[in-house]
Amino acid sequence: MPAVTPSQRAVRWGAAAGAAAVLWTSGMAHADSTPTKTTSPPPTSGNENNGELSAAVSRIKVTQVSGPTGGKTGSISSTDVNWTPPPCWYEPVYTPAQLKAFAETDNPLGYVSPHAEWGGRKLWTDHYRDGKDAYNYEDNSLITRAGYDDYNSGKKGYFWRGVARDTADPDSYGCESVMFWQDAGQIPEVPNAPTPKTLAAYAYDKVKVPNTDIELKPATRSTVNAPTWVWLDKGKFTEVKVRAELPDTGLWAETTAKPVALHLDPGTQDAETFPASGDCEINDDGSTGTPYVKGDAGKIPPCGITYLRATYGTPYHLKASITWQISWEGTGGAKGDLPDGTFDTTQDMNVVEYQATNS
Repeated sequence: MPAVTPSQRAVRWGAAAGAAAVLWTSGMAHADSTPTKTTSPPPTSGNENNGELSAAVSRIKVTQVSGPTGGKTGSISSTDVNWTPPPCWYEPVYTPAQLKAFAETDNPLGYVSPHAEWGGRKLWTDHYRDGKDAYNYEDNSLITRAGYDDYNSGKKGYFWRGVARDTADPDSYGCESVMFWQDAGQIPEVPNAPTPKTLAAYAYDKVKVPNTDIELKPATRSTVNAPTWVWLDKGKFTEVKVRAELPDTGLWAETTAKPVALHLDPGTQDAETFPASGDCEINDDGSTGTPYVKGDAGKIPPCGITYLRATYGTPYHLKASITWQISWEGTGGAKGDLPDGTFDTTQDMNVVEYQATNS
């Protein structure tokens, strides 16, 4: 969807005929007099931000199910530069009682969509208590949304609202429906409604993998034309699985990152890698390559580097990257794949001219 300009966002919001109209500019709408005191929405289960459920804070809970714990970790980066997680989706945020408690406080201030914030009791009570229409700006059109009777008190369900990863992203305007009702046990049939794949993609950058700390021989200084052995200890690089759940929906997904290859970039074209591709396979036990043992000097390592030119005081930057294969499964047997991810570390390599042995 194209970006909405500030002039387009300046639209009329208000209640039905006879109610005071309000002007929404840059996402802010106020009714009644200018507020001197505001009240943030009450916290519900899930992630919170100083008690306020902002348009950029999701209730999705992410926990690690399996994989290494402790030590230094980091987030993976997608190998597909054109792939990004969903920019926005909808979540349940209020029960009738919670919405009533918030709306009937003194000068409530809160979001009804990722880019629309209502201030003042009248806006909230007109629409959600007294059944008056609200005007919702969606897809470059002004749409009327029917109001509610007494916050749907006595009914089982939730008021849902759009959530955006980044409200500055133009694509986040795809979830601008003003906060709406959905019966309990049902997922709204609207564009960008959450799915297991939504949760799996949300959890993508929540996967924490171990630092790519490789073992080297020689450990601190290599010599020209002599192989440097590279390996990873077994057990460190094993599958990492995280579970994402959206409370009050029954939706869940488990995203699994499996290490499949170690890639070596020697930091210069004056080098040879083993294998020639620089991709060292990761074994089922999480190990890569073969540890150097005395007597291996002169042999070609299954995973390693030979530098062809000395550094002369300016070290090469050896980058070691782990490729992680990403898959997911979730509610109702849904499953699929996401783009591979990588995580890398860089270390200095000093190379000298004179010949020496590794023994």
